[in-house]
Amino acid sequence: MESVLINGTKLFYSINKGSIKKPLILYLHGGPGDACIPLTKKFNATLEKDFTFVNLEQRGCGLSYYPFSKSEELSVQTILEDIYQFVLYLLVQGKQNKIILMGHSWGSVLGILFIKEHPEVVSKYIGVGQVVNMSKNIELQKEYLNKTGQGDRIDSLDFINDPVSSSLTLTKKIVSTGGSLYGKKNYTKLILPFVFSKDYSIKDLVHRIKGSNQSIIAFWEELLEINLESITEFAMPVLFCEGRHDYHVPSILAAEYFSSINSSKRLVWFENSAHFPQWEEPEKFNFEITAFVNTL
Repeated sequence: MESVLINGTKLFYSINKGSIKKPLILYLHGGPGDACIPLTKKFNATLEKDFTFVNLEQRGCGLSYYPFSKSEELSVQTILEDIYQFVLYLLVQGKQNKIILMGHSWGSVLGILFIKEHPEVVSKYIGVGQVVNMSKNIELQKEYLNKTGQGDRIDSLDFINDPVSSSLTLTKKIVSTGGSLYGKKNYTKLILPFVFSKDYSIKDLVHRIKGSNQSIIAFWEELLEINLESITEFAMPVLFCEGRHDYHVPSILAAEYFSSINSSKRLVWFENSAHFPQWEEPEKFNFEITAFVNTL
């Protein structure tokens, strides 16, 4: 575990420093606010054999928690600026020119926007549970819930006057039907690694919950406006890792978006996963990441 002061905020991250000369992967967690160092340490540790693997806990999240103040003008751009300064720091520390960027869910929004803003510091991009268009995302969530018979009271949700609460309600329903973690109706599998983590104290566990809650309040409304469909050309190869059964962020949207990309690209399906292929099928995921990065 390490920490660094970025844009006036102390940010924590995990890194396997023994392999500092190996290709550098920066992992951007989902959420907003879902810091996940214990999960990547448990399920993706084998990547440390071939790479310097860094997992950043974004401002106000997890180990990087602090209470957001009303005077802060937080936006997606705020996090992008944090990431940029952190990337520059990593490159200097590792004496490298570029990173490999990996973003999951909310992190995949940050990832696409980042590689468009700063292609000069990224050699390859990996989108996991790639977000594309949040408006279409919501409509497909509704369709899925109706097909599974879980669509009761969906029509009563007020997306005009209360879009954040309505969207979160949909997502909770998706989780309870197994459309988020394949074959599971809760997140127990993803919670236990935090409970037994040596990196998280009880206080840190509380901070993670608080960090998630305040990040949703700060960023979710802006997230609902995201539409990346017009961004179809990239300066580096891109890989999408998609769970076949993902209805949390419906993978069909990622597949359609992938087909429109005019740059070097690859799409890998995970047949026994939903929204978290990196933790639902970690062995295959770690293999595919290594294969993609090692491809010239």
